[in-house]
Amino acid sequence: MSLVITGIGELFTNGPDDILSDAAVVVDGDRIVWTGPAAHAPAADERLDAAGRAVLPGFVDSHAHLIFGGDRAAEFAARMAGEPYTGGGIRTTVAATRAASDDELRTRAGRLVAEARGQGSTTIEIKSGYGLTVDDEARSLRLARELTEETTFLAHVIPAGYDPGDYVDLVTGPMLAAAAPYAKWVDVFCDRGAFDGDQARTILTAGAKAGLHPRIHANQLAAGPGVQLAVELSAASADHCTHLSDADVAALAGSDTVATLLPGAEFSTRSPYPDARRLLDAGVTVALATDCNPGSSYTSSMPFCIALAVREMRMTPAEAVRAATLGGAQALRRTDIGTITVGARADLVLLDAPSYLHLAYRPGVPLVHTVLHDGVLAGMTACTEPRPAQPADGRDSEGQKGMPKEGT
Repeated sequence: MSLVITGIGELFTNGPDDILSDAAVVVDGDRIVWTGPAAHAPAADERLDAAGRAVLPGFVDSHAHLIFGGDRAAEFAARMAGEPYTGGGIRTTVAATRAASDDELRTRAGRLVAEARGQGSTTIEIKSGYGLTVDDEARSLRLARELTEETTFLAHVIPAGYDPGDYVDLVTGPMLAAAAPYAKWVDVFCDRGAFDGDQARTILTAGAKAGLHPRIHANQLAAGPGVQLAVELSAASADHCTHLSDADVAALAGSDTVATLLPGAEFSTRSPYPDARRLLDAGVTVALATDCNPGSSYTSSMPFCIALAVREMRMTPAEAVRAATLGGAQALRRTDIGTITVGARADLVLLDAPSYLHLAYRPGVPLVHTVLHDGVLAGMTACTEPRPAQPADGRDSEGQKGMPKEGT
């Protein structure tokens, strides 16, 4: 079944034409098969009139922690009252996650995915990391796999009571073996209070040998070896990138590792924002993601993160939208999403606005009107006509003990 979307006020493609006015898109099945001026649009089985709305690629949220129990609202309130963020509250989440049933974890994660989808995110990555035992990490990934193919085995922190070396052995041995069948990626929190550079290298190298592709939480809480390690190991992304040296920026600029920035975490912890302008001016590929998690960024809204990136990280609106779409796709090493080009997946967002500029211009306003995911209307109120459409000119055409020290 084919669908032509006409009446597009502004089409943000991330392709050679970049931004088109008075455009149309044709979808056949789950793929985009044509884009261009509305006057030249070929016929299709159905028509969707965008009525002057802007159309963007679906957002690609390449960093999220959605398998968890409980919440940490009290911790957030304490932070807003002046307590500093250390990440220590992860103990609360780990305990609640271990105690939750599969159905409880599945229901919450499914709700968050639906919430994100309603705000335009058509691809979402989900990490483990709140179980910290062999069984609980494997369970988290098994449940995540029900929701997305972009699943990540995350070595989050070292639980209290463990010798660090022994825990790294557990992570790279029985835990990795149990997690790998459900995971595409391996990630490690390389930062103060979590894993050091040598431990992180050991974990990522073991994950790569097991067939998982590396990514890394790097330089969030303090300067450290994370970014350099990401580049050394050709990680798909280095995430957070808040505290960077000139050497870190240069290393990223000379690599294919994406710097994934997570402004929701800075907003929720009152921490300094990453300097996106510095990275972009150096030629670094930048992605934006929500970091949706119960402790430091409990938001599923990519539009909110776009607005923060423009206001707080000195990105232009176009750079922020590109980072939330094409940048996220690059962070997942995907070429079939994040663009509106022929052959790409038919993941599209229609805004109740004439331009992508409104995502930053009108922060907090629910601007996502219609979402197509794999060519299927996931939510819409626009006019559809289930009949052949003609162009405007009439032509045819994993179980261990212990609680963690700190983390996200």
